[in-house]
Amino acid sequence: MSSKAKLPRGIVLVGGGKMGSALLAGWLKGAVKPEDVIVVEPEPGSAARLAALGATVIDSAAKLPPSLDVGVLVLAVKPQIMDSVLPHYRAIAASGALVLSIAAGRTIASFERRLGPCALVRAMPNTPAAIGRGITVACANGAVSGAMRSKATKLLGAVGAVDWIEDEALMDAVTAVSGSGPAYVFLMIETLAAAGVEAGLSSALAARLALFTVAGAGALALESGQNPAELRRNVTSPGGTTQAALDVLMAGDGLAPLMTRAVAAATRRSRELAK
Repeated sequence: MSSKAKLPRGIVLVGGGKMGSALLAGWLKGAVKPEDVIVVEPEPGSAARLAALGATVIDSAAKLPPSLDVGVLVLAVKPQIMDSVLPHYRAIAASGALVLSIAAGRTIASFERRLGPCALVRAMPNTPAAIGRGITVACANGAVSGAMRSKATKLLGAVGAVDWIEDEALMDAVTAVSGSGPAYVFLMIETLAAAGVEAGLSSALAARLALFTVAGAGALALESGQNPAELRRNVTSPGGTTQAALDVLMAGDGLAPLMTRAVAAATRRSRELAK
């Protein structure tokens, strides 16, 4: 986020878990001043950690100053407790503040039913946001102005890339690919290391090789600008060791159909949770 970007009016962040704290840390490195943020976090340990970043932390919505001019209300609590939390913020949503939710599976309509008419952005970040390398996909309801959309982009962009979609129904697939996707990559690191041990490497060396190989390949794919298929071909010599492995991974029952089934399963589950 540019240090010159202006984000007028205060920000209320509800929930200081991993994603909420990642957002806060990113904001405070950019255009947001600590005095412009109030975090609502009842858990003492999390509250102390957030306060150390410089923000004001309170343990309940009842302690929000009555005269507070809220520009953005960020909802970062777990989806399971969202229904019990929302009634406390109905007045803020009705005041014209932008409501920004990062709760997985919670639809725009579900928020509108509980908050009433409001300007709302639904966003799906992923866990690499914790190191500023995440990606967030967002969609907005009709009450969100262009200025509000820009403001949401600045806030979400503090922890990585931001893309927008117009069709909210695609958020289930987004969740399956990028929201759940880091877990797939972590599993690949685990299984690549395990395969190295099976081939005779020590567990420590196999784990280090797998970790740095996956991290380095991802960074190369991101920074080179080349298509992943082209990068794969660059590593593959005809008849060589890589080709022998790819013959297994690219077989009819290999990685591609397995990943397709995995993403489809996650997409279905996202739709079920949204009901």
